[in-house]
Amino acid sequence: MTIIYFIIIGIICFFIGFLVQKKVQQFKEKSAKTVAEKLIEGAKKEAGKYKITAELELKAEYSQKRIDFERETRNKRKEIELLENKVQEKERNCDRKQDLLTKKEHELELLRKDVEAKDRAVKAKSEKFDSLIKLENEKLQSISGMTQEEAKKVLLANLEEEARYEARERTKKIKEEGEQQALKEVRRITTTAIERYAIEHTIETTTSTISLPNEEMKGRLIGREGRNIRAFETATGVDLVIDDTPETVSASCFDPVKREIAKITLERLVADGRIHPSRIEELTKKVEKEVVEAMNKAGEEMCIELRVKEIHPEIVKLLGQLKFRTSYGQNVLQHSNEVAVIAGLMASELGLDEEFARRAGLLHDIGKAIPGKEGGTHQKVGAEIAKKYGECDIVVNSIAAHHKDVEPTSPIAVLVQASDAISGARPGARRETFEAYIERLEKLENVVNSFDGVEKSYVIQAGREVRVIVSPESISDAGITELADSIAQKIEGELKYPGEIKVTVIRETRAVEYAK
Repeated sequence: MTIIYFIIIGIICFFIGFLVQKKVQQFKEKSAKTVAEKLIEGAKKEAGKYKITAELELKAEYSQKRIDFERETRNKRKEIELLENKVQEKERNCDRKQDLLTKKEHELELLRKDVEAKDRAVKAKSEKFDSLIKLENEKLQSISGMTQEEAKKVLLANLEEEARYEARERTKKIKEEGEQQALKEVRRITTTAIERYAIEHTIETTTSTISLPNEEMKGRLIGREGRNIRAFETATGVDLVIDDTPETVSASCFDPVKREIAKITLERLVADGRIHPSRIEELTKKVEKEVVEAMNKAGEEMCIELRVKEIHPEIVKLLGQLKFRTSYGQNVLQHSNEVAVIAGLMASELGLDEEFARRAGLLHDIGKAIPGKEGGTHQKVGAEIAKKYGECDIVVNSIAAHHKDVEPTSPIAVLVQASDAISGARPGARRETFEAYIERLEKLENVVNSFDGVEKSYVIQAGREVRVIVSPESISDAGITELADSIAQKIEGELKYPGEIKVTVIRETRAVEYAK
């Protein structure tokens, strides 16, 4: 009974569960259908929104393209109108040119007819002229007794002589013009080189002046019984001059290197205050080393400044020794530097090797670094030094020939000669004594006054110009040019002078009356 009860209950539960499951399934289906309907409805609404947006965008794009098309159409129409206007203008120009061409053709036809008429008239006159010439020749033959061939020979001989004379005159003129042009070019190159280079020159003497802080220092320099001054002169090789000049002493010596050593030593002794023989000897040796180092450094710096490469160290040392040497009061190292620069500038103007020119100019006075020059002149000694240390033949010849002792073998040697003359001849470069200056001016006046017709002469510009007053009764206006040329030639032949001298001849006639 119990088992049947449980079976019945199980069957009832099975049916209840089946019904419940069926209901749940129906509910799920209904819910899914509802969700699907909602999704479809949402999709329809979203699609509607997208459709409206797309339609609006299409309408806007269409409107913009229409506007652009209309604008482009208007621009094209304007361009077409401009082209049409240009075409019409060109057509009008063509019409005008056609009318002008027609008019020119008409004028040309008239000119052609006029030329033909003139040609006929000229032909008639030519025939008449030929007949007249023939008649004239017959008359000349009868008068001169010469045939036509003989007359031609005489005429050709005369023409040949005249042509030769004109050819000589033309050749002379061309030669003079060529010389003037060459002289002008030389002056331009030289002037350019001088203007592009400037250097300060100092005039050095045989004494150096040293300032003292007080008069008491003179006594200390002399020392007890003169032992300090004797020690100083022995160590340095110079004469120390102590006179009445207040707070000043002088070191006198012909050797500029010794004089420089003495000057530096004395300045340091005065600054230090310890002045006694041992200190003097010690300081002198120290200064000697410093001066030697300074000279070597000066030689190296000069080579670097002038871009002179691969030069022997011994030559560099000799160049440095020129730092304290002078020639006619002109510092030799600065003079060599100036010659090198000027020679290089002129070489670049002439298309020559600028480096060779600078090298030769720098070394041209290297012989002056050898004291005494027992082997001969400084040109010869310098050439031997350059050859010894491997310099090329161009540089060696430039050194040997810069004072015209030997013939120059290259244009570089000639440039070094000219640069040396320019450096030495420039006003203020070299020292000239007052007596020599006055003597030079007097010689110049005597040369000028030796000419007939010269009343007075005045030397001005420190001897760079002479003005000549001539008698108007003795010399005409045309003659003053010849006189100026003659004076200049005589000055060139008889005098030696730096640079050039300007000769100005003045002829003046005055008539003076007074109204009373």
